[in-house]
Amino acid sequence: MSDATRPRARIAALLASLIPGLLAGCLPAAAEPLRAVLELYTSQGCAVCPPAEHLFGDLARRPGLLALTFPVTYWDYLGWKDTLGHSLFTDRQRAYATAHGEVRIYTPALVINGGAALAGANRAGIETIMQETRAGGLRVPVRTEEQGDRIVVEVGADPNPPGRADVWLVPLLRSRAVAVERGENRGRVATYVNVVRGLYRLGAWTGQAARFEAPRSAIQVGEADSYAILVQGALGGQPGRIWGAAKGPGL
Repeated sequence: MSDATRPRARIAALLASLIPGLLAGCLPAAAEPLRAVLELYTSQGCAVCPPAEHLFGDLARRPGLLALTFPVTYWDYLGWKDTLGHSLFTDRQRAYATAHGEVRIYTPALVINGGAALAGANRAGIETIMQETRAGGLRVPVRTEEQGDRIVVEVGADPNPPGRADVWLVPLLRSRAVAVERGENRGRVATYVNVVRGLYRLGAWTGQAARFEAPRSAIQVGEADSYAILVQGALGGQPGRIWGAAKGPGL
């Protein structure tokens, strides 16, 4: 090798050693598998809800968690009608209470993986349950993607299925701030993440690998700009344990 070509060879060798590391640094990190679905039942008319909503925003940013906000309607009589509330979400919370033998519902309430509720601002209790879920995760694999004007959902098999479950497409509004003008929170700005705008049942899952499709128009309700997928047990028509979930774009 001549003296003129030696510098070029050294530069080429250096680049060859650096490129794999540079490429690896450009690749997106693999998403942590979902291990918990958190449902916050809240209301713009609930004076004690803002701390729970703030905590929920922090939880929503944690990897491995799917956070869903369900605004309810039963505090509307206090002087401010929740602008995001829906009776469907109130019914869902009541159904959870019935399934778990509870006699009342309240806000802010947090339901984890379809289990019993706890106070939405109970940071210590929430952290304890989060630690319990850290070792496991949601047992049923779920994958979703958009293909043209269709949303395609693939639910994996389970050799020991936990029972019959329904597969749900959940339209979401990823972020919304609401200025409350009347009622107990008058003058406050309520800030929400992943606000549920509807529940769209795709079909039943019985333990076998299954594929579901829905038109993308199914999520175009209430200003929704993303969606989630839930595989949730059905207990006599009541919502049961959540066995699998997936996040849509931007979550």
